[in-house]
Amino acid sequence: MDRNAGGALDGAVVAVAGAGGPAGRAALLRLAEAGATVVAADADAQRLAEAVDAARYAHGGATVTGDTVDLLDLAATRDWADRTEKEFGRIDGLVHLVGGWRGSSRFTETAPADWALLEKLLIRTLQNTSLAFHDSLLRSDRGRLVLISAAGAGKPTAGNAAYAAAKAAAEAWTLAVADSFRKAGGEDGPGAAAAILVVKALVHDAMRAERPNAKFAGFTDVTELADAIAGVWDRPAEDLNGQRLWLTPAP
Repeated sequence: MDRNAGGALDGAVVAVAGAGGPAGRAALLRLAEAGATVVAADADAQRLAEAVDAARYAHGGATVTGDTVDLLDLAATRDWADRTEKEFGRIDGLVHLVGGWRGSSRFTETAPADWALLEKLLIRTLQNTSLAFHDSLLRSDRGRLVLISAAGAGKPTAGNAAYAAAKAAAEAWTLAVADSFRKAGGEDGPGAAAAILVVKALVHDAMRAERPNAKFAGFTDVTELADAIAGVWDRPAEDLNGQRLWLTPAP
């Protein structure tokens, strides 16, 4: 049964960047269930196709499309955004799920290559997608940009220096987008909103199967994350814009 029939996402067009992983698959399912047209992108064509097919199969009649896009290429990302708006007439959301993790046991063992990779995955893909979709989201009457961040961005540990720094930079970029939305709204307030969902870490069924005795304390299940993503459209833009929404206890 559709949990959001006639709700805030009904008829919306939502782009999901990094849709091929477990969190992306859950998000596609939830957004399609809520009545959205979902336009997914990932660098891995096979994983993307599997995620798109799963969402289509689970919700017959839902429009879920997939594009293999190099989100490190700003021109290619802009082309994806332009094609999406031209085809569907509007863009009401951008969900950034491009992830990655590198760490070490000690601070002094942090590898420069870890930062080089995380800067691309966590920061540059966000920069390119937000630049490409910014104006489309402003043209929407319910535009939303959603970033998934980690609690470690505000409380980094020695072995997570590169990861925490990349997440903190991504949060700062998202808050700059929020300020742009605020300024564009003028006295009427923002018509679009950029928000950050903060987790400790994510867990999914395959992880539990691999580690049946693990507790995963404080972790957020990808289905809960998907619900939280869909839920941002239930909040007014002026209340949501520039907010960090904690899905795990704040430190």
